[in-house]
Amino acid sequence: MEKMASNAKSLDEISDFVSEYIATLMGCGVHTSRVVRNSRRMAEALGVEMQLSVFHKTVIMNMRKDGLQQHSRIIENFVLPNNFRYNAELSALSWKAYDEKLSLEALREQYNSIISKAPLKQSVVTLMAGAANASFCRLFGGDWLSVLIVLCATLVGFSVKSLMHKRHVDPHVTVMVSAFVASIIASLSLLFNTTSDIAITTSVLFLIPGVPLINGVIDIVEGYILCGFARLTKAMLVILCIAVGLSFTLWMFKNSLV
Repeated sequence: MEKMASNAKSLDEISDFVSEYIATLMGCGVHTSRVVRNSRRMAEALGVEMQLSVFHKTVIMNMRKDGLQQHSRIIENFVLPNNFRYNAELSALSWKAYDEKLSLEALREQYNSIISKAPLKQSVVTLMAGAANASFCRLFGGDWLSVLIVLCATLVGFSVKSLMHKRHVDPHVTVMVSAFVASIIASLSLLFNTTSDIAITTSVLFLIPGVPLINGVIDIVEGYILCGFARLTKAMLVILCIAVGLSFTLWMFKNSLV
């Protein structure tokens, strides 16, 4: 009886850790098949068998140890920003667990070390987003004045998006407002003899949901149809919100654009 109680406790602790691991991977923008591979590898390293049913917002997990003890759980996926560092380091942790047969305590310690690292400063992320949009403007044929205007528009639009996110404003409203703010600033290019159409168009590219679009396609190709369509639907809603925000600017300045 004591051994069975000990096994149950051990399985429960493993389930707690793997559940959090899965929820973090799903939340930070990892495609479904990679989540499944990493978590199964982690479970195998800890000496348990695991089956998963993955959905967009939840994961159903069943664990079995020694063919006797079973544990089922419904995991609610975390809502996190896309984080490629989490993606890479947590995937590497699953391999490390498998290769080095790390204990649960050691895995928990390394997991906490990964997720507790300070993210990039918001100012740095904003500058990088501005530089990326300005580069797209130049790449699509915009002149240097348009590049400068797009840089300023993106910095303001991205800052508005970050502020609204911190205040927990609905994400779709946030995208619409951010698209409108960025494009209305980019429309200043209409006052000059410059490539205003390219400036206005590229000013909202920082809002494009590239990760959900890519992950959605990967999920569908690899057979995770429900997750794939859910991610693509979410991405299409974001694109629709961008179009709504941009359409207000185009409506206000339609005579100048025509």
